[in-house]
Amino acid sequence: MFAKSSFLTALGVEVFASGQRRWPDHVKAQAVAETLEPGATVSGVAARYEIMPSQLTAWRRLAKDGKLVLPAVEIDEPVFAPLVVRDETTTAPEPERHRAEAPVRVVRGSVIIELAQDAPAARIAEIIHALEAHPC
Repeated sequence: MFAKSSFLTALGVEVFASGQRRWPDHVKAQAVAETLEPGATVSGVAARYEIMPSQLTAWRRLAKDGKLVLPAVEIDEPVFAPLVVRDETTTAPEPERHRAEAPVRVVRGSVIIELAQDAPAARIAEIIHALEAHPC
């Protein structure tokens, strides 16, 4: 039990004397992300984190519903997205785009971020999460 508890506390999980644990969102997200790896199973990952598979399934549902942001997938090569910066007051309005080609637009105050329509939901959630973060 101690070896597992030290594994969990190293991740930031609060383990109480009663056996209850408080799971930070980033640890839940890490566990869910591990279930998405090729060859991984919910049961196997749940055993590693000493939780019931049903608990891990509930966390997966949170991620699917956009309530739990998963860590970005590590990619060996750089990935770039086009960035267009413009002053809305000085540019002529663009012609109406066909609805199927409309970009995903994230607006936060004076910041407007446009992403391709096929941008992954996880990436959009990461950007929104980053915009919500409070500066240090």
